[in-house]
Amino acid sequence: MSPRKEKFFLRQNPFPLGKTIRAYSFNKFRCDIRAALNVALLDFPQGMAYAMIAGLPAQMGIFCSSISAILGPFFSSSRFAMFGPTNATAVTLMSAFLLLEYTKAQMIVVMPILLFMIGLFMIAASFLKVSTTIQYISRSVIAGYITAAGILIIVNQVKSVFNLHLNPTTTFANTVIELCHVLWRHPLGKANWESLFCAAITAALYYGLRWKKMKTGTVFITLLTVASTDAILRYFGIHPAFDHLAPISFSDWHITFPKTDFEGISKLVSVAFSIAILAILETSSISKTLAAKSGDMVDINQQVFSMGIVNIANAFGSGMPASASPTRSMLNYDSGAKTRLSSVYSAILLLIGLFFIGSFIQFLPKPALGAMIITVGISLFNIRQIKTIIRSTRSDAIVFATTLLSALFFSLDIAIYMGSALSIVLFLKKVSRPQIVEYDFNDAGHLLEKKPESQRAIPSISIVHVEGDLFFGSTDIFLQAARKIVEDPTIKVVILRLKNAHHLDASVALAISDLIRFAREQGDDIIVSGAHKDVTRVFVKSGLMKVLGEANFFKHDPNNLNLSTKHALLRAQEIIGTKNAEIKLFTHEHVKEE
Repeated sequence: MSPRKEKFFLRQNPFPLGKTIRAYSFNKFRCDIRAALNVALLDFPQGMAYAMIAGLPAQMGIFCSSISAILGPFFSSSRFAMFGPTNATAVTLMSAFLLLEYTKAQMIVVMPILLFMIGLFMIAASFLKVSTTIQYISRSVIAGYITAAGILIIVNQVKSVFNLHLNPTTTFANTVIELCHVLWRHPLGKANWESLFCAAITAALYYGLRWKKMKTGTVFITLLTVASTDAILRYFGIHPAFDHLAPISFSDWHITFPKTDFEGISKLVSVAFSIAILAILETSSISKTLAAKSGDMVDINQQVFSMGIVNIANAFGSGMPASASPTRSMLNYDSGAKTRLSSVYSAILLLIGLFFIGSFIQFLPKPALGAMIITVGISLFNIRQIKTIIRSTRSDAIVFATTLLSALFFSLDIAIYMGSALSIVLFLKKVSRPQIVEYDFNDAGHLLEKKPESQRAIPSISIVHVEGDLFFGSTDIFLQAARKIVEDPTIKVVILRLKNAHHLDASVALAISDLIRFAREQGDDIIVSGAHKDVTRVFVKSGLMKVLGEANFFKHDPNNLNLSTKHALLRAQEIIGTKNAEIKLFTHEHVKEE
């Protein structure tokens, strides 16, 4: 592979776990197994909850957690990241399937090919160095999306809490309308109060344990207590009038194969792409956070690569979309995990739990799990972060509001696209305003910003300093400002000082070419000084050097920062046929200052 291709494509590490195994010790094992137990106690109920959020059977969440937690560490860069289903990917999946009007049976059938496409997108993204691209999607987009996801989770679980049967809807707005319609036909006086009481007791128990600052297994203990109570009531012949989950066993776990239905694939491409983007953003965020806390180095592209492998494995293992879970990853770190093997141990404990208590799931009321899912939705409201975003800048507030409202009134994948597009547009608007300032030099030879009322040292020569990103987005602003200077009848030569101009492209090359022709039609001329390597490359390859003339082009000298400007001034005096000013720009003092 050529050096250029090697720079473009990333060489992923096929087995980063090998280094961990070679340096493993009993002390690390003790820390890892303790962290794994804490994560498994959260992962079991969370896996079921996220599957239910997506509208899938509860066991698919547990299958996904098991496969992802075992395979993820073999390829990932972070030693703390825990892969599996997450609230964000689950809500996106739910929204997409509602929009496609798929039944639960259809969702299960198309899941393998959807996961396979998600995995392929992620693997391709890792080799294309996606980490250099996602930085342009602002935190405001993610915050707006996550806030909307929290609202959608809560609204969609109201039916479980009240034991209502609602028609499937595609958006938050439609769900609220349908909910109001059902409640109007069946007022709260006729609601299933047993179901509501079960949900309320579950929530009270959960927040009571949280109030007692119990960190380990809070969700698991809450649901275990409720299920045990339900089992005891049934034993004594008391059967509450609400629905329960179906039991889960290993016999439900089948090997699945993606079906190449091209009509179905065309419908799912957009869904797969949006889930892949969201999972990449989610994984990048939590991986960087954990790396900052632990002092580790993390390769985001390697993380994305591992997610791709995990999702393809889930395509064959009856799973659902997997990402890096913020809650389980942070719990893994806080519980004292030392290596990535804690994830493997967690998966083993999860499978043991599935074997021994899978059939016990039938005693878990749906209103109880619905209440726990609502607590997940509430936890997504980061008020401090939202306040920071709204108060910081107007553009951040606009991006946040646009993403939030798009997610509430349209599908979630559209919200991601709209928020990301607006974020990039506003970013380009900011960077597309290069600083264009006229400079002059004083008696001491210092280059200084020229004041409007001051006279130029050489009246017919203008030194224009261009600083910032000079690309297609800034072309019109640059050309307009430069033409105004050229149109000044007292100026005969304009020196474009490009030492701090960056990212020149074809649009800028064409604009400078137009400026040169315009100036020469006026009887004036253009000179370029301070050109660094990237500027020189664009001038040569675009043919702009021939239009300008090499005599009017002066490269930047890193050893003497103003040398190119001095030569440009000498050339300008040669063009206008006069030497009426002494040029001295090269005191060592000024070189240090600049």
